[in-house]
Amino acid sequence: MRLYTGTGDDGSTGLFGGGRVSKDHPRVVAYGEADGLNAALGLAVAACEDSDLRSTLEALQRSVFQLGADLATPIGTEHEAKVQRIGPDDVIAIEAQIDTVDAANAQQRSFVLPGGSELAARLHVARDAARRCERSMVTLARSESGGVSEPAKQWINRCSDLLFAAARAANRLAGVADVPWPGS
Repeated sequence: MRLYTGTGDDGSTGLFGGGRVSKDHPRVVAYGEADGLNAALGLAVAACEDSDLRSTLEALQRSVFQLGADLATPIGTEHEAKVQRIGPDDVIAIEAQIDTVDAANAQQRSFVLPGGSELAARLHVARDAARRCERSMVTLARSESGGVSEPAKQWINRCSDLLFAAARAANRLAGVADVPWPGS
């Protein structure tokens, strides 16, 4: 199987479930941002030596892939049954992951600057990618009625919280202090 088809040379792409849209369509932008988030997570996973944190990040990558499939599949299409949508149970699960990862972190008393250890810096880049994905999902939801489910919007919002907690955990595990923002 070739990696290229040439079908998108005109600036369009096919959606899972049928139909073609412009490559700058809000749905394509949203699942593209999910793909960017997954790539940023892969960069963080590659630098993660702690097995528990690594396991959490790898599970998060699988969930982000699920989110991308959800976003790539318009509601009501013939392929919808083939896609596992982000649901309320996924929101509950990510909240539990946040609580687990953040439990050993010191109480946060100020804003912190992104950085510290290399892994923490990579996790902050992934957190920023999650926020970009979230903004694109809001745009999609506004442009298409039913374009993004409420659980998917809640989940991506929690995703950036998990990545913030994970960045703080990475600094703690590396023995590097979070850098407080002087104005806080």
